[in-house]
Amino acid sequence: MTFIQRVTNLPEVRYSDLLQGADLWLMRVDFVFEFPRPTMPNVVYIGGFQCKPPKPLPEHLEEFVQSSGEHGFIIMSLGSFVSELPADMTNQIAAAFAKLPQKVIWRHKGDRPATLGNNTLIVDWMPQNDLLGHPKIKLFVAHGGTNGVQEAIYHGVPVVGLPVFFDQYDNLLRLQERGAAELLTLATVDKDNNFVNAIQEVLNEPSYRMNMQRLSRLHRDQPMKPLDTALFWIEFVMRHKGAAHLRTESYRLPWYSYHSVDVLLSFLAAVAELQQ
Repeated sequence: MTFIQRVTNLPEVRYSDLLQGADLWLMRVDFVFEFPRPTMPNVVYIGGFQCKPPKPLPEHLEEFVQSSGEHGFIIMSLGSFVSELPADMTNQIAAAFAKLPQKVIWRHKGDRPATLGNNTLIVDWMPQNDLLGHPKIKLFVAHGGTNGVQEAIYHGVPVVGLPVFFDQYDNLLRLQERGAAELLTLATVDKDNNFVNAIQEVLNEPSYRMNMQRLSRLHRDQPMKPLDTALFWIEFVMRHKGAAHLRTESYRLPWYSYHSVDVLLSFLAAVAELQQ
């Protein structure tokens, strides 16, 4: 510590130093969903660690989903950051749901849409994991957050995606590439019946559910559950006072050594000397 740092008792700690000094990385990623890539030995993948078998639904929700009969039910949630959409878009979505034979549970905190059908139940909160694990679930209309996507994969439920921000579009695009989702944007959801057409496409085309259930089987076929894997490696680091033997030392190299700039310059200097 410098004199100023010792006086103020504020050592300089850079974010990059914290990242480079980590003995263990727990990555909320699963290669069923992620694209393959090389990684270091201290990177442990625990995608879907929050997923678990469903619990029984509250009585009022169980009665509602059972009333769906052979058609089953759909759930819609845009996550905790988006509680409501513009009124015209909300009315378009409600009107689309009203055309379906399925029952719908919609997490929505705004004003009640004027076009809301009798088949749609609006709630402030829903037990999402438990609903996704219910045998009558047919479709998940989702914003594409990591938690929701991983729960949909775990339970094998196909998705119609409405991404809003952050990594949501990328998450849904990966599902779409695997044939397990249809992807819309908020700018087009209320045009040309795009929303209801996407829902009917996923409901009526069996390949979406088959592809998502295949992803579910791959995700579940592991020697240890993701949460157990995370706990093992956390306790491993605690038992051995770290895991430096798994950590790359490349971050200690100067940038010119890491990129072999000094070797390249030496080679170019030798070539230039020979040409003289």
